[in-house]
Amino acid sequence: MERDEAIEKLLQLKGKDLRPLADTFGVTVWTERGTLNKGWVGHTVEAVLGIPRNSSRNPNGGSWELKTTSLKKLKNGTLSPKETIAITMINPNEVVDTSFEASHLLAKLRSLVVVARIYENPQETTTTLHDVVTFDLDDPDVYRIVKADYDQVRNTIVKSGFDALTGKMGKYVQPRTKGAGHGSTSRAFYARTAFAKRILGLGISHK
Repeated sequence: MERDEAIEKLLQLKGKDLRPLADTFGVTVWTERGTLNKGWVGHTVEAVLGIPRNSSRNPNGGSWELKTTSLKKLKNGTLSPKETIAITMINPNEVVDTSFEASHLLAKLRSLVVVARIYENPQETTTTLHDVVTFDLDDPDVYRIVKADYDQVRNTIVKSGFDALTGKMGKYVQPRTKGAGHGSTSRAFYARTAFAKRILGLGISHK
């Protein structure tokens, strides 16, 4: 599916509750053991678009990447990112051998479609699709910052090893553990909430 076609289809869901759609497409929200499927929103959106679930690190739309993220309502009524956005897993050997220009990180960020939904409650009984936005990492200043974050991770692995990576690194993109359990050693690149705001256009002045 082409990016424009996907955006047009997703925009038809703007303002609608995604929870009933999960049931329609047979997406598990809660397991029989009472465990939340944290990826249920993404799986539902993929089902709407007819995109198969993708375990590859290549963009899941072919030439573009689909992401879902959650927004929370602040006391003043504005919306803010509820969490960071996982971008792609970190393969230490690959990162060391690959420049930012040829990286999976850039491949993901250069053509994003982001579905932002409003998080309502822990029971996930309802959630509204707030907006569908595109992001292409075409701002030179933002590109420079993200590249510097990648290079910091790359240089740290070279000098100090994979285990030296920490979530304190990076201005816009941080390396963090990803996976089940507190003992997980897998790491991924995450967009910090400040970067997520830029991606979503929240609180950004457009002149």
